[in-house]
Amino acid sequence: MKKPSLFGSFLQAGMGLATALMLLFGDAFAQAPAHVAPAFAVATKDLDAPPPAWAYPTADPGYKEPPDDGRVLHVAGSAGSWTLTQTRDAFFATDWHPEEHPQMPGVVARGRKPTVWACGYCHRADGPGGPENAGLAGLPEKYILEQLAEFKSGARMSAFPLKSHATVMPSIAAALTEEEVAESAAYFSSLKPRKLITVKETERVPKTYVAGFVFAAVEGGGEEAMGNRIIEMPKDLEQFESRDTHSEFIAYVPVGSIAQGRELATTGGNGRTLPCGTCHGADLRGVGAVPGIAGRSPSYLVRQLYDMQHGLRAGTGSALMAPVVAKLTHEDYVRLAAYAASLTP
Repeated sequence: MKKPSLFGSFLQAGMGLATALMLLFGDAFAQAPAHVAPAFAVATKDLDAPPPAWAYPTADPGYKEPPDDGRVLHVAGSAGSWTLTQTRDAFFATDWHPEEHPQMPGVVARGRKPTVWACGYCHRADGPGGPENAGLAGLPEKYILEQLAEFKSGARMSAFPLKSHATVMPSIAAALTEEEVAESAAYFSSLKPRKLITVKETERVPKTYVAGFVFAAVEGGGEEAMGNRIIEMPKDLEQFESRDTHSEFIAYVPVGSIAQGRELATTGGNGRTLPCGTCHGADLRGVGAVPGIAGRSPSYLVRQLYDMQHGLRAGTGSALMAPVVAKLTHEDYVRLAAYAASLTP
């Protein structure tokens, strides 16, 4: 029988997971906002270091979404009008700008009750996604098909399965019909991604709380040290929560991280990794079935780097990425994600 790791021994001794992580990794959570609970689930193998808490934001247990006050919502540049309750319907993609994209397939617009949520509910009507999930617009059709198959098979997992997105996607993928899979992949791959993220280097960042699964600035809360992390949030929280596909985001990153990320991405850092353009193209906009990473949510990119490095994404493409990410540090995650996010998709 394999001898349990020190991490496993702490857990067997009856310590809570968060306590075990703190004992093992000391200041690993020191730069995480206090309101982000370090309640990470144990992965399929011992982790060399816990996932960076700031990349997996989850609201405090007592957080409640603002109640629907009955207002009819409107957003700039749209004739649409819905209530907050309607925008929160998982079987309805709030489509503020229907003139900007082809007609949504039924699975994207409405899903299929009771098990298949509308794809456009989480990923938005024309696929920009948000810090909490993947942007789908413009991804290669073959890549989308592969990812749905890997969610279904269990090959694609998450370091934080308590985060609802990590359990919802496998469930939905398993329930999709072949026709629905094909229709959704064809639709999202036909769309053109837009640059919606502003990357700002700073030494100080607004104090934040977690609104559902995204950071938001505490009103009048002041600032705190940036540290070695990325804090990504909607520029207008109400617009984002209304599911407007025009919502823009700001990603605060450490000073110098974009240039450091560019150096690592273009040279490989003297053998620490491979130049990203080798597979993702010189402009990082993707080549063939390889997805583009330019202009993508840096929080999302960090989660994928961590999950691939720790074997939690184990599909065909992830297997190719495994040796590429094997030597990366959390500091490298931040640099690479900051640089990629700063580019135009």
